[in-house]
Amino acid sequence: MVGSANLNIMIKAARRAGRGLVKDFREVENLQVSVKGAGDFVTRADIQAEKTIKEELMGARPTYGWLAEEGGGEDGQDPTRRWIVDPLDGTTNFLHGLPHWAISIALEHKGQIVAGVVFDPAKDEMFFAEKGAGAWMNDMRLRVSGRHRMIESIFATGLPFAGRADLPDTLKDLGRILPVCAGVRRWGAAALDLAYVAAGRYDGYWERRLNAWDLAAGMLIVREAGGMVEPLNPAGDILADGEIVCANESLFSGLAKLARG
Repeated sequence: MVGSANLNIMIKAARRAGRGLVKDFREVENLQVSVKGAGDFVTRADIQAEKTIKEELMGARPTYGWLAEEGGGEDGQDPTRRWIVDPLDGTTNFLHGLPHWAISIALEHKGQIVAGVVFDPAKDEMFFAEKGAGAWMNDMRLRVSGRHRMIESIFATGLPFAGRADLPDTLKDLGRILPVCAGVRRWGAAALDLAYVAAGRYDGYWERRLNAWDLAAGMLIVREAGGMVEPLNPAGDILADGEIVCANESLFSGLAKLARG
């Protein structure tokens, strides 16, 4: 697929940052780690990856706005466009030597996500999409799964850690969903959960208490792969609320009903 100039800039930035992250991942025991909060760590690699991505994106499009996990937000001269970046989604996996983490980059235009990249450097899988142009993984077109029955389907979610207040709600979700499906996975990287729904590896996904940079790129990739994506609160906003549910068209209503309680 030949993408737009903006998409090519995003892919270039993700690959450049990915090379640095892979190098640090191989020496994970030597990483300098500082504590941001309970169960939430930031590493030298994380900060450097964000710096690399920002250099690439803002160097090519200096008038765009910026929102990222480590560096926060900045208004741009162009108020209609904004980069939304997670330089290392799955930091805890990274620190533990688990090769399941990703870079997420999205472009927002007039409040809509118009391009998204989720790059898994450890597996060299580049998931990407542009609004109206379909979703891809490397050179392969993506489609959500074709399963129709909940009992044959695998779903993904996140599980609260370190005393987070949403544990009771999540346990209730699992109590409703586990008995009627083939399994629920928790792999610890929301951007890759969404990419895997787009690729048909998972049949659906739901989660609460996320951030815009966790969701922005992946939600577009799922939609462009033919999936349905909504906020958990039907009247809500995914990026503002940090809550999401998605699946293929056949399974969506069943999963959404259960996830919404």
